[in-house]
Amino acid sequence: MPPTTELGARGERIAVAYLTDAGLRVLDRNWRCREGELDLVARDGDALVFCEVKTRRGTGYGHPVEAVTPAKRRRIRVLAQRWLAAHDDHAPVVRFDVVGVLVRPERPAVVTHLRGAFS
Repeated sequence: MPPTTELGARGERIAVAYLTDAGLRVLDRNWRCREGELDLVARDGDALVFCEVKTRRGTGYGHPVEAVTPAKRRRIRVLAQRWLAAHDDHAPVVRFDVVGVLVRPERPAVVTHLRGAFS
């Protein structure tokens, strides 16, 4: 597995643990369709949460959450519509979160969770 793929997978595992500890129930991981992939789909009470996870080793190129550009947000919205069309699990509230994970050598990862990061 290439180093960036390993880093991304590690960040997603950290994000899942963080979100689960915060009370969210993960419904789907790395859900794919023709248009792309959703990192995480979770349930937070009445809310269905589509969560993008970005992982970095440092902030030289900005904080990980800054990597979710307007184009990426548009794609996530489309993917969320595809996920909803493919599943029976609907909720009165849909939310888009971003989790940034900074993985640092020999120190705990730093997790930033932006709830309702965009609509």
